[in-house]
Amino acid sequence: MFTGIEEVDWASLGHAYGPADDVPALLRGLASDDPAERERALDGMYGTVHHQGDVYDSTLACIPFLLELVACPEVQDRGCVVELLASIGGIDLSGDDELQELGPEDEEFEDAANYAMAAAAVAAGADVFLGLVGDEDREVRLAVPGALASLHGDPVRVRDLLRERLTVERDSEVRLALVEAVGRIALRYESLREETAGWLAWLSGAAQDPALRLAALAQLARCAPGRLPDDVVPTVTRLLAELRRSGPRTPGTGAGTAGSGAGTGAGASGPGVGAGAAMAAGGPNSPANLWNSANSWASPGGWDGTPPTAPVHSVPPAEPVELRPAAPTLVGQLREPREEQRAGRGTAWADDLLRTLHSALDDRVDDRIALVTAQLRSPDSAQRTDAVWMCGSLVRTWRGAYDEVVRLVGAQLRDPEPRLRAAAASWLEGLFGLAAPAADDLAARVAADPAPWAPDWVGGRPGTASALLALTRAGDARAVPALARALEQPEPDGKLLYALPHLGEAGGVLVPLLRRRLGALPLDDELGEQSGPLLLALAKLRAVEALPEVLRVLRGAPAFRREWVLESALRAVAAFGPAAREAAGDVRVLLDDASAGTVTAAARALWAVEGDAGAVLPRLRALLRAPDAHGRRSAAWAVGAFGGSARAAAPELRACLTAPDVWLRVDAATALCRVTGDLGEALPVLLAAWRENRHTRVEIAECLAELGPADRQAPDAAPLLRAELACARRHNVSAGVTGDHDIHEDERLLALCRRALGDTGRD
Repeated sequence: MFTGIEEVDWASLGHAYGPADDVPALLRGLASDDPAERERALDGMYGTVHHQGDVYDSTLACIPFLLELVACPEVQDRGCVVELLASIGGIDLSGDDELQELGPEDEEFEDAANYAMAAAAVAAGADVFLGLVGDEDREVRLAVPGALASLHGDPVRVRDLLRERLTVERDSEVRLALVEAVGRIALRYESLREETAGWLAWLSGAAQDPALRLAALAQLARCAPGRLPDDVVPTVTRLLAELRRSGPRTPGTGAGTAGSGAGTGAGASGPGVGAGAAMAAGGPNSPANLWNSANSWASPGGWDGTPPTAPVHSVPPAEPVELRPAAPTLVGQLREPREEQRAGRGTAWADDLLRTLHSALDDRVDDRIALVTAQLRSPDSAQRTDAVWMCGSLVRTWRGAYDEVVRLVGAQLRDPEPRLRAAAASWLEGLFGLAAPAADDLAARVAADPAPWAPDWVGGRPGTASALLALTRAGDARAVPALARALEQPEPDGKLLYALPHLGEAGGVLVPLLRRRLGALPLDDELGEQSGPLLLALAKLRAVEALPEVLRVLRGAPAFRREWVLESALRAVAAFGPAAREAAGDVRVLLDDASAGTVTAAARALWAVEGDAGAVLPRLRALLRAPDAHGRRSAAWAVGAFGGSARAAAPELRACLTAPDVWLRVDAATALCRVTGDLGEALPVLLAAWRENRHTRVEIAECLAELGPADRQAPDAAPLLRAELACARRHNVSAGVTGDHDIHEDERLLALCRRALGDTGRD
């Protein structure tokens, strides 16, 4: 092993942190007899030659030696090496037109070339994986099916091999990996999809092991969702119940169905054993006879579409495997929380199958709601915990009728299991008004905790801080007593403070505490971060009695983040209105500030205090003519707030309607509507922006809602508003990107669309 490793000029190659002369030691470390050294070597490989998924010239040089490692049965932890190879060679650029068109002169050309060469090199050596599907090492058998499905160039051969292995494999999770890999092949190769979908549909009803049936349904949902049975939710619910009744399984065990009578001698048959020979090795219920008539679908010719005439049998349990020892590495740190979460759970992999099923069901929202509702009613707290986490992507991505789901998640706050309570509270905090059906449970949880403002951390009280935050964001007055106590703490949670405006008038009793806290803040570099949520809350509550504390901040703003501090204080003054006349002198001085944001906030505040748009309009009109797009946007925001008093600024606003920046066009168009009271000139701009950038829709819908029923005021906008209300997908969903307020903003858009159409019944 490692023949030729010294002949490679590693020092001339590179990885994420420089010359790759340390790579030979990492490769040898992967073959060490010491598990801690193997873990450190694996961590080093991911941290250097495959850092954040990148492929370097040193990565390419490693591939032959990694393939040697996985082929050597004396090497331990080869499953991890298989996964590393699958990751290195698994970058598929075929669907990326931009990368395909790169030339040598392009900056990203070398990276794309490395990915392509890595994929080709691993695929060229992928035959090594064929001999490992029956390896004695369970972790190897667990990793190899996915590697074969992703990397091998002969999908028919791989598909048949995986199906054949399924007839003799004894380990429950490995069998699931085999089914998942067959599904992955069908996704990669459209020509095999129809036949594979038929096999998966058959397996989902024929397998005796409920885990296999569930796995088959999950893959069928991915490959051919149209072939899912109409009763998929009751079926999945029934399978989950069967899994609970079958008792816990540890890694390395089979289904162990009572009374199967299966023998144990044929369980380790290698990949070369045909289905017919495997059947001959045992009786009618032997491992090889996992399904009756197995040779009809596991033979090299493939499944012939003929269903079996007898039940599909399970395989017997095998000995549990040892868990990997802990090691102080990044790889270990990433793995250990997952292992801890799954510890003691006999069907810990079921959540992975259900996630796959949820993801594949995609926009079948009613089915997904029914499925997660059934999970939340399960007597198994671990399954309910999984269900809560699955609610995240469902509700964050899709609009729907979630009241019952929210109520059931709220009920988990009463459960004695801390992880479940933490998961429930954490999910509810992102719902804002949608959390109302869980409000009673949230209030009870907050009332029962001696310190509900305490943050979530390991060793603390999981979920309690989130419960208070969720209750506050839902606008429930029952949060106020706990919030009052939170405001007396040395460092209250910033999220809680920013949530105070959602309480509306109910938060008025907190004003004295907010004033006291704001007045005690040092006027130092921390002022911006610490004063921001307090000033926002006081502004929303229109607490003019806090003017002395606000003026103290306005007059003492430090140089660090000065603009941020001033704008926050000025917004509070504007919210206080004419009652804050004492601030006029301080505000007027800021009209000559160098910052456009400060100038526009000062103009807005001075107009709110004195009511004289003429005193500030010339300064704002000058900003609207300036070249800086950010300053022009700020000025448009301020001018729009003046309404008809700022009609003189209409020419400058019209000039902004053709600006390159879509946000400037939207800000100018909405401001023009507000100062003229007419949609005529602005509407084409707003409709174009609505289509061009979905994130502008909240601002546009707000403007349309202010102007009256769209059918009368803006008939051209009405179809877009109705289309938005009919769309199942939330407007602000972005792949890989989520925000704390995403659901709240989307629900706000829906409410504004209904208002703009004259339907206020649900708001």
